Formats: sequence, C-alpha cells, structure tokens
Amino acid sequence: MLRADLHVHTCYSMDCETPLNRIIDSCRKASINCIAVSDHGTVAGALKLKEIAPFEVIVAQEILTPFGELMGLFLSEDIPSGLSPGEAIARIRSQGGVVNIPHPFGRSLHLRRGSKQNVLLSGEILSQIDMIEVLNSRTPFSSHSTRARELAVTYGLGASAGSDAHTAGEIGRAYVEMPEFTGAGDFVACLKQGTIHGKSSSPLIHLTSTWAKVRKRVMKGGTNYP
Repeated sequence: MLRADLHVHTCYSMDCETPLNRIIDSCRKASINCIAVSDHGTVAGALKLKEIAPFEVIVAQEILTPFGELMGLFLSEDIPSGLSPGEAIARIRSQGGVVNIPHPFGRSLHLRRGSKQNVLLSGEILSQIDMIEVLNSRTPFSSHSTRARELAVTYGLGASAGSDAHTAGEIGRAYVEMPEFTGAGDFVACLKQGTIHGKSSSPLIHLTSTWAKVRKRVMKGGTNYP
C-alpha cells in the first residue's frame, strides 16, 4: 500500500524554500512513499525530484485561474496561469493528466460578479474533473472538509488528501493510504479505494509561506503571485 501525500511544494514554488533533498528526507521520516509535487506555475521541481527520489513522485502543478486554483497531475509540461477553468482542464487532458480541485472551500476561490457559487464548484466544472481534495492540512476548518467530501460523493469523484506542505516538517500531515497504481490511467480508481488520514496544521504555518515569498522577491527577484 502507498501512503500518498498528494499536495507538496518545493523550492520551485514562489512561497516555499524547501530543497528537494530535504523533501526526500522528510518523506522517509514520515513513512510517506508517494507524493504529488504540485508547485505553483511550474513542473520543473517535480520533474527533477522524480529523477532522484527513491519513491513514487507524481508530477503535478497548481494552476491559477481567474476563479481559483486547479491542480493537474501526471503532467510533463508547464501550464500557464490565467487560463479559464475550461482551458486549464483542456491543457491537463492534452497531457494525459488527471484534474483535481485543491482546497475547494479554502483560499484563492473567487466568485464571478453577481454569482453565489464559485465557478470551480459549479456542476459544469465538477462534471469535468476526476478528484477533489477533501483534506488539506493548511485548511483549518473541519466544515470545509465535510463539504468537500459531500461534493466528492455527489459527483462520484476521487477523494484526495495532502499536507499542502511548504516546509519539510509538514509533509505527511495528511495523506491517502491507497493501493499502488501504474499511471494516470488507474490512479483515480486506486484513489477511490483509499482511506484518508491526517490533521490540520497550525494556522501560523502560513507565516512561513509569507516569509518565503518576501525573501524570494527581495533576495532573488521572485515572481509575484496573488
């Protein structure tokens, strides 16, 4: 069985400074043997980690749309920010990828003017995705997880979990225990057989991301990100 943390960031994200070797060490300590590396706006870190990690690494990316973030898994190329949800999904599909909605009731969700429901959580979009993150350790409210689980059941989606780690110590705080898979083709089916484990991180953990973002902007000319 795999213990899969399906939402991990590396130093290739603009708000994370965790080097790849520390991610490997932390996974070993937490007995995590599968991770989805889902950096903001790039798959470069995931591709490099996949080459050196002694465990399963899913190449993923968080993609910023005008209405919040989508996550593509099993990617091979970057997908640009700013695409509409439909365009982002099409780009993920063109790479043979799997579509996920991370932290569906958390941050970075934006309502269309005059709408009472986020576009990403509309039936039109939910009918096009494969999975939804029902436990994100950086989302502090249990009600968010409950609502996400309800959506997963209603639409027959895979239920994902991840630490959303931006520091090494967060890795493994949320994970799915699931059967081994061979690729994108059977990943969701294996995910649906899994069980969710984990707990929330302290809300103060977000300060580490803010500090990393500031440091990168000041010291390295990092990319701005909302």
